[in-house]
Amino acid sequence: MEISAKQVKELRDITAAGMMDCKKALTECGGDMQQAAEWLRKKGIASAARREGREAHQGLVESYIHPGGQVGVLLEVNCETDFVARTDDFRELVHNLAMHIAAAAPESVAREDIDPARIAKEREIFAAQVREQGKPENIIDKIVTGKLDKFYGEVALLEQKYVRDPDMTITDYLKSVIGKLGENIVIRRFARYQIAR
Repeated sequence: MEISAKQVKELRDITAAGMMDCKKALTECGGDMQQAAEWLRKKGIASAARREGREAHQGLVESYIHPGGQVGVLLEVNCETDFVARTDDFRELVHNLAMHIAAAAPESVAREDIDPARIAKEREIFAAQVREQGKPENIIDKIVTGKLDKFYGEVALLEQKYVRDPDMTITDYLKSVIGKLGENIVIRRFARYQIAR
């Protein structure tokens, strides 16, 4: 199949990937724009995985006040170099993450940050609910694990659906930027404030 320059440019505008990568993605996916965008995202995620172990001691602290002044976020995101921390792409990532935190109200960065006592309590509640529904004992653990995964998806930032693109999680979004910028990026910590109602 012949891939046109117009198709390559359109995919580049959508994904910000390189021209050759866009052409290869379109060729691999038979010219399907959506599949090619997913293919590039997967490629970005693969390249991001190679960077995970690298130290990230530079970065930005972002403050975001939601219009109306009722919700505010303070967020620290780290990268490897000051050069990347000053790029528009990195600044956009940090700003988008702060807006996401304001909107989605996560309680922690990762599931590992949640108090184990709370997880044990949630597990106990889920198990009681499943037993109440009369499910067989041998599948209760599997159902409870699924419910816990859903719980993590609601309270752990990295596992939440990205509010600006619910087809990806925050981890997917982060890895796509890591793939684009070529550096390890770490969401270090955040605080979210909201006027009590």
